[in-house]
Amino acid sequence: MAQAFWDAAAPLIAVTEKHPFLVSMVDGTLDLERFRYYAIQDALYLTDFAYCLRKLGSNPGIAEADAKRLHGLARGAEEDEKELHRSFFKKWDIDASNAEAMPKTLLYTSYMIRVVETRPHAEGLAVLLPCFWVYMHVGKCMLKLREDLGDTVSRSPQFDAWIDMYAGEAFENEVRDYISMVDQAAKGADPDTLKKMEEHFMMSCKLEHMFWDQAQELMEWPDIVGEEAKAKGLNG
Repeated sequence: MAQAFWDAAAPLIAVTEKHPFLVSMVDGTLDLERFRYYAIQDALYLTDFAYCLRKLGSNPGIAEADAKRLHGLARGAEEDEKELHRSFFKKWDIDASNAEAMPKTLLYTSYMIRVVETRPHAEGLAVLLPCFWVYMHVGKCMLKLREDLGDTVSRSPQFDAWIDMYAGEAFENEVRDYISMVDQAAKGADPDTLKKMEEHFMMSCKLEHMFWDQAQELMEWPDIVGEEAKAKGLNG
């Protein structure tokens, strides 16, 4: 059933594969300011993502094996993926402890938390699936592009580390494991729940794309007070 969700989102995912933020990571043209911005926002996202995995792993009535898997995936998000970010921050001498979630980060995390906290377990599994599957997919696409480019370009070692993690075998094993949980949950779901699972999967795919849009644009919160004062000054 998870494959049916993927097939429904395939046109969107095909566009995401070619996102300029991702392509420029591989061809070496992405400036570090954008990647730093992305890494900080992704670290914030992963905190809430790990929370959602733990929440699903604590839902009543789920199999003990699934609970262990979900808690293990939460640890992986915090220890492996966030450790990659911490290594970046150390290299760049960045203190991200007081970083603020930008608009699309907050939009994405708020959506997935709402689904996980208020909807049936199967829907919660579906809303988190793109963060696993889309990342693995684009990681492998980027790895192939990197291999095709060979030594013709140079790129930041941080870009290569990112590609290696998400295109790697260890992450793929986690993704396949998670997909199997989604498939199992879908087997016992009624048609309305299956429809909702697909809708959540599709929405999270859109939000993944928008997350990279945000980094490409270096989006910030608007200075509403400052803009109002400026407008008054111009009108005065």
